[in-house]
Amino acid sequence: MHARDIVALVTGANRGIGRAIVEELAAAGARHVYAASRTALDYEPGERVTQVRLDVTQPSMIEEAAARCTDVTVVVNNAGVLFGQSLLGAPDDHAAEAEMRVNYFGTLQMCRAFAPILARNGGGAIVNVLSILSRVNLPTVGSYSASKAAALSLTQGIRGELARQGTLVVGVLPAFVDTAMASRVTMPKLPPKAVAESILVALRDGVEDVYPGEAAAVAAALQQDGKAVERQFARMAEARR
Repeated sequence: MHARDIVALVTGANRGIGRAIVEELAAAGARHVYAASRTALDYEPGERVTQVRLDVTQPSMIEEAAARCTDVTVVVNNAGVLFGQSLLGAPDDHAAEAEMRVNYFGTLQMCRAFAPILARNGGGAIVNVLSILSRVNLPTVGSYSASKAAALSLTQGIRGELARQGTLVVGVLPAFVDTAMASRVTMPKLPPKAVAESILVALRDGVEDVYPGEAAAVAAALQQDGKAVERQFARMAEARR
């Protein structure tokens, strides 16, 4: 899939990875980009970019976006939240519920709404921006990790369901990225632009699983000795307490 043939809708487009994806698509010559965000964009989007007001936790807004953006060939589910709470030490269920509502159910509703549109437009692609924490839980952000693990399973499931209509389903699993969400992380972080670039390469080459930056090394380690990585992440979490 070449950038010039893409009409994309990107959720969570106001900042961080979402903004980088919008800018990278536009720079690569995409036919059009719908930059979807709950709030007004705080940057100048460019002539091939249209803002769409969209909160992925609101089914009516998803329906309105699907009714408006009928020419979409690529959906990038990037909207996400992280509250930085553990599974057992959280004071209540608010963080875990909110993370699941956005990171899992919001992604699911977007896939349900746009899969028929992609089918009518030749198949296209769905890109789900996940995290390496989809595959190994970091206890200090345990409920976020769990929500991203659910989203990874969702990605695998819809990949099977949409194969018949020719829709490429891409899961993107970076490690820490230099965004506001990861502002308290002191470990090395990947620039958002690098994640955006990896998505364009995956769309071009038909790659289903993408591990930008340091995530590739973690994925390889998980393949070799998953329990060792799990213990390492547990030690990292303990050291931060």
